[in-house]
Amino acid sequence: MEVTEIRAEKFQDMVRIGSHRLNKNADFVNSLNVFPVPDGDTGTNMSLSFGSGAKAVNEAKVTTVGDLAQALAKGLLMGARGNSGVITSQLFRGFAKSVAGKSTLSAQDLTQALMSGVETAYKAVMKPVEGTILTVAREAARAANKTVKTTDDATEVMRAVVIAAKESLAKTPDLLPVLKEVGVVDSGGQGLVFVYEGFLEGLSGDAENEDVYTPDESEMDEMVNAMHHQSVQSQIATDDIEYGYCTEMMVGLGQDGATKQFNYDDFRNYLDALGNSLLVVNDEEVVKVHVHTEHPGTVLNYGHQFGSMMKIKIDNMRLQHETILEHDEEEKNEPAEPVDYGIVAIVSGKGVGDLFKSLGATVILSGGQTMNPSTADIVAAIKQANAKRVLVLPNNGNILLAAQEAAKVVEIPVEIVPSKTISQGMTSLLAFNPGDDLKTNQTNMQSSLADVISGQVTKAIRDTTIDGLEIHKDDFMGIIDGKIKISEPDRQQAAQKMIQAMLNEDSEIVTLLVGEGGTKQEAQAIADQITEANEDIEVEIHDGGQPVYPYLVSVE
Repeated sequence: MEVTEIRAEKFQDMVRIGSHRLNKNADFVNSLNVFPVPDGDTGTNMSLSFGSGAKAVNEAKVTTVGDLAQALAKGLLMGARGNSGVITSQLFRGFAKSVAGKSTLSAQDLTQALMSGVETAYKAVMKPVEGTILTVAREAARAANKTVKTTDDATEVMRAVVIAAKESLAKTPDLLPVLKEVGVVDSGGQGLVFVYEGFLEGLSGDAENEDVYTPDESEMDEMVNAMHHQSVQSQIATDDIEYGYCTEMMVGLGQDGATKQFNYDDFRNYLDALGNSLLVVNDEEVVKVHVHTEHPGTVLNYGHQFGSMMKIKIDNMRLQHETILEHDEEEKNEPAEPVDYGIVAIVSGKGVGDLFKSLGATVILSGGQTMNPSTADIVAAIKQANAKRVLVLPNNGNILLAAQEAAKVVEIPVEIVPSKTISQGMTSLLAFNPGDDLKTNQTNMQSSLADVISGQVTKAIRDTTIDGLEIHKDDFMGIIDGKIKISEPDRQQAAQKMIQAMLNEDSEIVTLLVGEGGTKQEAQAIADQITEANEDIEVEIHDGGQPVYPYLVSVE
């Protein structure tokens, strides 16, 4: 199907189907994680991030591609999780800048937008690494630029993008040795390929049968909820609501004595005459309806002619609107006076959170491996601190970029201490001085990160070999400052060997945090073995409660 002009409706299809395809394949993208640890969440992060952007597009009350692209970029940014999510948000931030003010897109506009996205994403990453999502995006944009010189068909340009993205993805192991060693392609690049494939399907409708986009029930609910949210939240007087009943129904087509054959256009046209804010979504078996009307009974009776009524919901929007106005009035109360300093720590596990609070953190945001908070989550935590200035401790390398983006969009001064582990975060808090200015504290706290060695014990989820170390599925691995150094079938042995490898002549204190899968009894046995072999070493044991890692260790 030739497309020389991408209109708003077509762009919405591209975004929605791209999000659907990525979400459908999130588990596969997760499986490409290089380290064989149970925290490979690139697919989850990218899916949640792009899903946030797709939701913003779905809710946007705009009619131009330029404005929809702005909504996509804003939604992606606020929903960005993990490094992959943040980089994806930057790709489409540049895309949106390029198409700002455009009502529709030509093939040339699409190409320029893809190239602008690559430029913005590369600038956002301090040390870009080739063989990643960045490489895939760049090569795809170059293919678009080459193709657009011979055609004005946006579908052909997008097809060239998909082909080039797949070819670039296949070459990522040649650019990043660790990928070749483990035998996988880059997970972020694979996620982007799924998005671009969705864009192509949205443009052309051309896809393999098993990959054709069909909205599932949850996506239907999301589209309906988005429409409902727009209308009920409108800034109007209650008396101005023309159609007072938000009516929703789901009909099983052809079931239970249906008397009419379903035709989408006839069905939609009939309901359109009964109210406004109409949304009709269907597949071969089900049609879901959302409409604002004064006659909900008429809507339901009509729907019942096409099959069985599976779900029905009717809300009195006038009553809802009055409740919202009352709530908004309550929200106008004066907030508390902000404190001088706030410290946001992102941690996983109640015990770990309590430790951070005891060291001076003022807001604990739940997050870590397998549950990276979004940019919006971090923004909310910064605001929750209610402080004149805030320090943020990500405590995870995959959260760092999202934290940096959050710092850019809040209105108060924020500095990020680039802690990549729980151990680093705790050590940095000891360097905090409430009498110093924000930048001085950030500098001193960052400098302290070099004073601690971090260790993590977790279970391998597959066989592999990394840096010459043979790892077997269900072995317990000892990870020291981000590198797998130990692999043992016995958890206690793995922890003991890891800690011994972390010690040097300057070591004084070992802190052992017990998480899910570990035990206080085993931790004490590990501590006894360490102190017996190293009489000058002091070992502290705390209940961390963290998931994924039975033991987190710091050596200072």
